Amino acid sequence: MINRRNLLKIGGTVVAASILGSESVLGAQDFEGNPDRLGMLTDTTRCIGCRRCEAACNKANNLPTAKTSFEDTSVFEEKRKPYVADVQSYTVVNRFEGEDGKPVYRKVQCMHCDEPACVTACPVAALTKSKEGPVVWNEKLCIGCRYCITACPFYVPAFEYSSAFEPKIQKCFMCSQRIKDGLIPACAEACPVEAIQFGKRNDLIKMAKQRIWGEPDKYIDHVYGETEAGGTGWLYVSKLPFEKMGFPENIGTTSFPKLTKDFLGMVNLTLVTWPALLGGFYMATHKKPHEGHENENENEKKPEEDIKHE
Repeated sequence: MINRRNLLKIGGTVVAASILGSESVLGAQDFEGNPDRLGMLTDTTRCIGCRRCEAACNKANNLPTAKTSFEDTSVFEEKRKPYVADVQSYTVVNRFEGEDGKPVYRKVQCMHCDEPACVTACPVAALTKSKEGPVVWNEKLCIGCRYCITACPFYVPAFEYSSAFEPKIQKCFMCSQRIKDGLIPACAEACPVEAIQFGKRNDLIKMAKQRIWGEPDKYIDHVYGETEAGGTGWLYVSKLPFEKMGFPENIGTTSFPKLTKDFLGMVNLTLVTWPALLGGFYMATHKKPHEGHENENENEKKPEEDIKHE
């Protein structure tokens, strides 16, 4: 039940959003990131398509059992996206035909942008760029508006439609808790051929360029993610051109938050007010049962006059 006190809190949230303005609330400020932030590097010339990264990811994140065995290579017959109901995963591996006729494999997951469009689009700060590098999600704040899905230039976040009242965004979180515990992400740990590397983003870019310069016949001269969309936390090197592996073309080097910054400053506050209002109602109606009883007991102990003036 929403009492007067909860309504005042909701109203306060809306007023604060209006006072701060859409630019502040939507997080459109420039974000340069922690210079020591961590990232990942995938070398598609090393990947053998074993899908052990998929299995390790599911296990580490306690995801449902995949409907198709991780040993089943028939999944490569179609291009898959992670997170959807029939995949039950935060990451998938897709197969492409190389220019020499040999298969090339690409691991697909969240790119963990340096200046994430999804973070900018989220009106309640449920998505944030952590200082360690991963783009993480707070399910307690999420109101299920799905603006992040629309904003992402890499078409990554997905929404769990099976539960409208318990909204859940599905995407890779780069094993952020494992990183905080001093462990490396599960996919990198499980890779038997070291096709996936984990470390400081700056170091990974150096490693990628050293490989390209050391074996120019093996790689195209491009580290994907170094500058795309303002830079990403997940990087790739490859012999096959990236557009032939399903990477977005002509994505540019300017981050999406910077591209939309001026526009967001003019957006009607309704786009901010309504999500904030709905989020307030959601949190108010999903409070723990004992919280209401505590307030009732508290009021019982107060003099009648104090309760009237509340």
